[in-house]
Amino acid sequence: MSRIGYKVIEVPENVTVTFDNNVVTVKGPKGELTRELNPAITFEQKDNEITFERPNDNRHNRSLHGTTRSLVANMIEGVTQGFKKELELIGVGYRAQKQGNKLVLNVGLSHPVEFEALDNTTVDAPEATKIVVEGIDKEKVGELAANIRAVRPPEPYKGKGIRYVGEFVQRKEGKTGK
Repeated sequence: MSRIGYKVIEVPENVTVTFDNNVVTVKGPKGELTRELNPAITFEQKDNEITFERPNDNRHNRSLHGTTRSLVANMIEGVTQGFKKELELIGVGYRAQKQGNKLVLNVGLSHPVEFEALDNTTVDAPEATKIVVEGIDKEKVGELAANIRAVRPPEPYKGKGIRYVGEFVQRKEGKTGK
């Protein structure tokens, strides 16, 4: 049984959290995030601590309890520190470059693939084989990184493709001769 929903969230001094009905707004040094939460979960803010409570131990309410707490905690972390995903391109001739606000990928397809950064995110290519996605919204950073990786996921025989830094790709043995 998970107890994440009962953990108290410590709010840093430079962050303001406001609850209006079931809409939470978090403002911090890196920006502002707003999200609508499920009205079944109640919250209480005392000084610089936030606690969440559920009405009963119904299965649905238990799952919402931990999810709601995690969403607000990630919003607070996003406006203070931000989130970052790093990807690497492995393969001969695979490269990424930034052109203005777009990321252009050449990964062995007949055409280059272009990506634009979503709201509150930035995409950068510090090297030809590295991509960095940064932002304050964890969901959007992960979504953009997953969409970039989906263009050419790593294949199991040679390991070519786009992968997260540190991701392990299970390798297969190729065909053997007679």
